[in-house]
Amino acid sequence: MPRFNIDTDYLVTVLKDLIETPSPTGDTDWAVSLVQNELESLGVRCFRTAKGALVAHYPGLRDDRPRALTAHVDTLGAMVAEIKGNGRLRLTALNGVNWPTVESEGVTIRTRAGVGVRGSIVLTNGAAHVNKEAGTAPRNAETLEVRIDERTNSAEETRLLGIEVGDYVSFDPRFESNPSGFIRSRFLDDKACVAAVLASLKALHDAGVSPAQRTHILISNFEEVGHGGMDGLPEDLYEMVVLDMACVGDGQNGDENHCSICMKDSSGPYSKDLSEKLLTLAGQAGVVLKPDIYRYYGSDGSAYWRSGGRAQVALIGPGVDTSHGYERTHLDALRDTSLLIAEYLIEEN
Repeated sequence: MPRFNIDTDYLVTVLKDLIETPSPTGDTDWAVSLVQNELESLGVRCFRTAKGALVAHYPGLRDDRPRALTAHVDTLGAMVAEIKGNGRLRLTALNGVNWPTVESEGVTIRTRAGVGVRGSIVLTNGAAHVNKEAGTAPRNAETLEVRIDERTNSAEETRLLGIEVGDYVSFDPRFESNPSGFIRSRFLDDKACVAAVLASLKALHDAGVSPAQRTHILISNFEEVGHGGMDGLPEDLYEMVVLDMACVGDGQNGDENHCSICMKDSSGPYSKDLSEKLLTLAGQAGVVLKPDIYRYYGSDGSAYWRSGGRAQVALIGPGVDTSHGYERTHLDALRDTSLLIAEYLIEEN
């Protein structure tokens, strides 16, 4: 039976706040500040790394096998690659953008002066009444452009708005929480897991319980580009649990309603002992934890090991449908993920 109560109202509220705070890889300060404020409200000491990640130290009852949790706050996004002669923008992806899924999406271009300029992503010459190939043309970084919601018809006029090459572009998330428990939004990868970490720590705080071991929490900000997982963590870690979205789709064992545990991804297998420990804890807490294999996936755990990390590593997370698109998960999966984290933190062995 579970030993904690997860505050699901808090979980959904903090998830919504996180998702509606833009944080494309490389421009994550606002979202990191939001997480820092939440952690400090729970009495957790935090600091920023030189790369801009957030690390929190949580004292434990023991110090012989220190642990870490990590989840990433950076998301998909883009940068301005070119200001075109017609005043519109060509983009370059910051990470694994699936270009057809962002056509017609609203965007905000953040200028170096901190001004947000609105626009949308459209197909070049995309009018069906003008271009008979509009419905069949490929959608990629070269054929899609940003149509700015200002009067501009030249590169010079666009630059007068303060827009320049290298400015960050964030996509509208379109967050929606439904009475059925389903949550639809961009960027559930990986803000769903950041929210789950916060909800689990709130559960410990509300219960007046301390972790069994000294625990370090890394909110990384460069996971989507592959180098977030070692930042600011101590060398003496014994275990690290990575929180990242679980794959859902054909051939997968997991689903949107449950938490999954990745036994192997494209970088190889995760730690057998720690994975089995989490499976046992899940069973004791009444959590259905789905073991799975992710074929086209890497995590901050992979980056941690490649950087020389020596701790055991396991990877869990809520099932997320249509990853890197308009994603969806269920509150049951988020609650179970939060509960399993809390149970893990107080486990003595």
